Amino acid sequence: MNPGNHTSVSEFLLLGLSEWQEQQPLLFGIFLVIYLVTMVGNSLIILTVVSEPHLYTPMYFFLANFALTDLCLSSTTIPRMLVNIQAHRHTISYAGCLSQIYFFLWFIGLDVFLLAVMAYDRLVAICHPLHYILVMSPRCCTLLMVMSLVLAHSYSLTHTILLAQLSFCTDNVIPHFFCELLPLLKLSCSSAYANQCVLMYWGGALTVLIPLLIIISYVCIVAAIVRIPSTSGKWKSFSTCGSHLSAVCLFYVSAIGVYFTPSTVDSASKDRIAAVLYAIMTPMLNPFIYSLRNKDMKTALQRFLRRRVLHIS
Repeated sequence: MNPGNHTSVSEFLLLGLSEWQEQQPLLFGIFLVIYLVTMVGNSLIILTVVSEPHLYTPMYFFLANFALTDLCLSSTTIPRMLVNIQAHRHTISYAGCLSQIYFFLWFIGLDVFLLAVMAYDRLVAICHPLHYILVMSPRCCTLLMVMSLVLAHSYSLTHTILLAQLSFCTDNVIPHFFCELLPLLKLSCSSAYANQCVLMYWGGALTVLIPLLIIISYVCIVAAIVRIPSTSGKWKSFSTCGSHLSAVCLFYVSAIGVYFTPSTVDSASKDRIAAVLYAIMTPMLNPFIYSLRNKDMKTALQRFLRRRVLHIS
């Protein structure tokens, strides 16, 4: 259905993180630094994995794809926000809004599925080490990656198609710094029942089922580690999954905790705080988590940077 036939809204007004004009230069500087750190950090993770042959393992294959997803996720929101702040024009076209939602939901969904896949990888590595190479074969890794892409794309495309069927009449103010699904549904002047049903279905899968699978995986992992007789063996096993567990906690605590924690601030402010935490801060912090908590990754990153410096000099 052609959106122009059933909506009179041609663009939306994004209120941003703050409506105070004197705060805009500060916000621009902060989020420009965050974006640059995110780009550099995740790019270094990808380049290190690609350039180090001993990192050609399933764990680092998924880590490189996770870093690429975080890089793309940040690029769907921050650049547009920076342009709006600099241009003093906080608007986005109808088509641009739907496109932003489509890519944002795709990369958020891919992040969630990759976290589950990485938990499965650690489960096999620690609980079934003798069968790890056989189970996590290149064919299996490729299949898991393709499945994650398809599921995330289905999640994103379903919401975008349903959004395109809604009517938006006169109210076009979105109390957010980017086009987010829930605030947009509230602006619709037509029934969003189908959207709400799909939101409950996918929301349950992404915020309940996937975390439950990750928790079950780590219960099995901890049970297996406890049975290891040597202290050094236990520490080595914990260190291989500690960075991933930290990334899981960071993502879900920031995404879910803000919404379910009682607060005196209004719902719109809580939504913006939550979005900053899980969509902006988490992609920036993940490279530090994986490079500082993972000994192999830290060593490989230092070696990669040393080679680059020597090459330049």
